[in-house]
Amino acid sequence: MSVVLIVDDDPFIRRLIATTLEDVAHFEVRQAGDGEHALEVAAAEPPTIVFLDIDMPRMDGITACRALRTTHGSAMRIVILTAAGREQEEAALQAGADLFLTKPFSPLDLLRLVDDLSAA
Repeated sequence: MSVVLIVDDDPFIRRLIATTLEDVAHFEVRQAGDGEHALEVAAAEPPTIVFLDIDMPRMDGITACRALRTTHGSAMRIVILTAAGREQEEAALQAGADLFLTKPFSPLDLLRLVDDLSAA
């Protein structure tokens, strides 16, 4: 079974993504509230897909993305959750992000993205 890691300091966003993915039976959902916790969770059980917010306390998403790529290589797909502008997207791409999901997003957009990632 594939693991999805949702990393966001907003519990509402984590809950929205987790609830949306609960109906996708081939995923187990894990959650983290910041980049440091995300690295701990990924070390214990490497995820297939990571949804990673940029602006978080303790460790931001760009730094966490870079660390995940260094540790796990290309074994996981990293989707950056962003309400930010183009310059943060560039930094995220340089850190190893695969895709972007712009906030606010609909559950349908999320399911389509996961479907595309699963098929790839």
